[in-house]
Amino acid sequence: MLASACGNDLDMLLERGNCSPGCGPTGVNLANANLAGANLTGANLNKANLAGANLNKANLAGANLRFANLTESDLTEANLDGAHLDGVIGADFSGAWNVPAR
Repeated sequence: MLASACGNDLDMLLERGNCSPGCGPTGVNLANANLAGANLTGANLNKANLAGANLNKANLAGANLRFANLTESDLTEANLDGAHLDGVIGADFSGAWNVPAR
């Protein structure tokens, strides 16, 4: 599946919709992944490819999304409280909650 230092966390994310804080290696490819309602609190999604991902109602509080590709991803009702959004690509935050200033 996904090769990484925290591969078990990523497998758990894709299978169960949650992962431990800090999971997600830099540059992970989660394009078109169905992560609706996922608990991604504190996840490291730096430079991740989340293009087309379903993040509807996902909890991204405190997540590192720096330089992540969120083109055409669904962030409706996603919680972005304290998320790091510097350099995010293509995101539409209009339906997201608690969007921090970038």
